[in-house]
Amino acid sequence: MGSLIALIIAISPIIYYSYESFPDVKVWETSLFTYDSSYYESVQTSAYWIMSKLMPLIFLILWFITCKDWWYHVILIPIAMYIFQLTSIINDDIQSVDEVEIYYVLPVMMIIVPIVYLIRIKLFDKYVYGIDLKKIDAELAEYERKEQEMEEANK
Repeated sequence: MGSLIALIIAISPIIYYSYESFPDVKVWETSLFTYDSSYYESVQTSAYWIMSKLMPLIFLILWFITCKDWWYHVILIPIAMYIFQLTSIINDDIQSVDEVEIYYVLPVMMIIVPIVYLIRIKLFDKYVYGIDLKKIDAELAEYERKEQEMEEANK
């Protein structure tokens, strides 16, 4: 797995600059498909914009997969942003790029940020302040058990 990740990172400049190998025409016809770059007026320009969003997306996904820190879920926020940007670039009917994606990313942020904050609180309580909630629950259960025994003995 590490070798595959290293290979992807090593060839990333080649992947990024692959947009230069696309023809500088509005309509690209091959035996498999026809691509009409109606918005960008050039297949090469379309490929440039796709690569400019795809490469950071690939790096962020690799970072998310390999990150061992407690806050790694926050990386999903820029991943979502780049996915929305890439989707809007691929959609030929767009009027502008990088303007309204924040409205789609906000719901993702509203879910991920509180989850990451709750994880942080639990980690801080356990490792920084030494508060172990399982031990506290066990002590409370033991205390309640002793109270019940005392109540039964007093009856």
